[in-house]
Amino acid sequence: MTKTILHKSETRGHANHGWLESYHTFSFANYYNPERMHFGVLRVLNDDRVNPGMGFGAHPHDNMEIISIPLEGDLEHKDSMGNVATIKHGDIQVLSAGTGIQHSEYNRNQNQLVKFLQIWIFPNKKNVTPRYDQITLDVSQRHNKLQQIISPNESDEGVWIHQDAWFHMGTFDANIETNYQLKKSGNGVYAFVLKGDFMIEGQELGHRDGFGIWETNEIQILSKTEGSEILLMEVPMTL
Repeated sequence: MTKTILHKSETRGHANHGWLESYHTFSFANYYNPERMHFGVLRVLNDDRVNPGMGFGAHPHDNMEIISIPLEGDLEHKDSMGNVATIKHGDIQVLSAGTGIQHSEYNRNQNQLVKFLQIWIFPNKKNVTPRYDQITLDVSQRHNKLQQIISPNESDEGVWIHQDAWFHMGTFDANIETNYQLKKSGNGVYAFVLKGDFMIEGQELGHRDGFGIWETNEIQILSKTEGSEILLMEVPMTL
C-alpha cells in the first residue's frame, strides 16, 4: 500500500536573519519539529535567499552529502580542500564531507539575490575522504521530461554521491503527464515543487509544496500550469 506525506509550503520552518532568509522543510537550527526530522536519508531541505554581498562564513561539516542547487544568482564557494568556485542556475554542486571539511558560501553579486536549495543526505559510507564536485547541466534537456542530476554512479548523468539516491529536475508545459520509475526497491521519492502546480498521485501541489511517496514502484506526475518546475529526490527510506 503506497504511503504518502504532504508538507505544504506554509508549514515549513522559517528563519530571517536579515542577510539570509531560509525556509526549512525538515528540522534545522532553531526550527525543531519531531514530526519533521527527515524523509528516509533526506535530512535537510533548505530553501535559502542570500542578500547581495552577504554569505555564510567558514563552518564545519562531517559525514554528510551536501548538495547545492542554485536557482538564481551566483554563489561563491570556498573550502578547506582549496576549492574556490562559483555556482549558478544550471549547476549542481556536491560536497562529500566525510572525515570533515570547512566551507563558506557567499553571494558575490552586489545587486542580486542568490536563491538556492541546500540539501543534506545521510551517506551510506562513513568517514570517506572529503570530496568536491560541480557540473553544469544543459537545462534545455529537462523541458517536458526529467533530467537526472544526481546518482550513486560516477559514470551516470549528473554528479554522484555516497548514497543510493537519484535526483531529477524537470520543467513542463501545462497538462504534460510523466511517469517516474523508482530505481531501487525500498526507496521513496520526495517531490518538491519549484514553480507552478502539479498533480502527483492525485495530490494537488503548488509552489514550494513537498510530497513524500514510498512503498511504490512508479509515480504519476501531471503538470497543471505552463512552466511548472519540479525536483524529485529518490532516497532510501531506512537510515
